[in-house]
Amino acid sequence: MWFNRIIAAVLPFMPKGLVWIFSKRYIAGKKIQDAIDVAKDYNSNGMVVTIDLLGEFITKLSEAEENKNTYLDIIEKVEASEVEGNYSLKPTMFGLLLDKDKCYTFIREIVAKAASYNNFVRIDMEDSQCVDLEIEMFRKLKAEFPKNVGLVLQAYLKRTSKDIEDMLDLHNEEVPLNYRLCKGIYVESEKIAYKKYEEINKQFLINLETMFKNGIYPGIATHDTPLVEGAYKLIEKYKVPKDKYEFQMLFGVTPALRQSIVDNGHKMRIYVPYGEKWFAYSTRRLKENPKMAMEIIKALFVRG
Repeated sequence: MWFNRIIAAVLPFMPKGLVWIFSKRYIAGKKIQDAIDVAKDYNSNGMVVTIDLLGEFITKLSEAEENKNTYLDIIEKVEASEVEGNYSLKPTMFGLLLDKDKCYTFIREIVAKAASYNNFVRIDMEDSQCVDLEIEMFRKLKAEFPKNVGLVLQAYLKRTSKDIEDMLDLHNEEVPLNYRLCKGIYVESEKIAYKKYEEINKQFLINLETMFKNGIYPGIATHDTPLVEGAYKLIEKYKVPKDKYEFQMLFGVTPALRQSIVDNGHKMRIYVPYGEKWFAYSTRRLKENPKMAMEIIKALFVRG
C-alpha cells in the first residue's frame, strides 16, 4: 500500500521522541538492565528469552572490538541476574564484512564465555551476501563448542533446503543441530528468494519437516497463525517430544498468539532486543516491512 511506504520513508526524519513511542513496544530499552528486567518478567510467566544487543553492519574494526567487550559484559550481568535465557548476535556487528578472521576471533570469545556458564549463543543470519560466511563461521564454532552455538535459517531463501541437507554432517543425536527457522526479513532478489506469502509459508513447513525428520532441534520462529497450526500438525505427525523443539517470537509481537502457544504446553522463547541503536533498528525494520506503518499510526496517535 502506497500510504504504508510513505510512512516508512518519512519515519527516519521524524523526532526520535515520537518514534520511541512506537519502538518501545518492540524494544526492551536502551540499557542491559532494561533487557534483564523484561527477561525476568517473561521468565516469571513461564517463558525463556534470547537477549540481543542492537547493531549491525559496522564500518570500523574498533567498533567490532567494542561490541565484543560489550557482549562479554552482557553475559556477566545476565548470568549474575539468573535470567533463564541465552544470547543472539549478528556477525556484521563484529566486522564480518571487514575482516572475517577477526570477526571469528571476537565471536569465538563470546561463545567461549557463554560456554563457561553452560549457555548458548545464536548466530543470526543476515542478508544474502553474509550467508556463506556465516555458515562457515557456524561450522567452525560448532566443531569446538558443539552444545553452545546455533544458527538462524531463513525459509524464503531458495538455498535453505540445500543448506539444511549440506550441514547434516554436523548433526548427531547426542548433540543435535539447533536452528532458529524464520521466514526472513531482508529484501532479496526473486532470483534467490521466494517472494509470495504462500510460497514462503510452504517452504517454511518443508524446512521444518526436514528438521523433524532428521532430529534437528528447531526454534520455530513465527507470528503467523497458519504456520503455528502447521507446526502443530508436524509435531503430532512425527510425535516430537516437547523438549526437542521450541517456538520463538519477537518481544511485543502477537501476544495473544504467544500466550495460546504457552497455554498449549509448548516452550516459548522471546527475542529481547535492546540498545542505544534502537532508532536505526526501528527505521530499518519498517523499511523492510512497510505493513508495520499502521502500527506506528496507532502507537503515535492512539496510544501516544
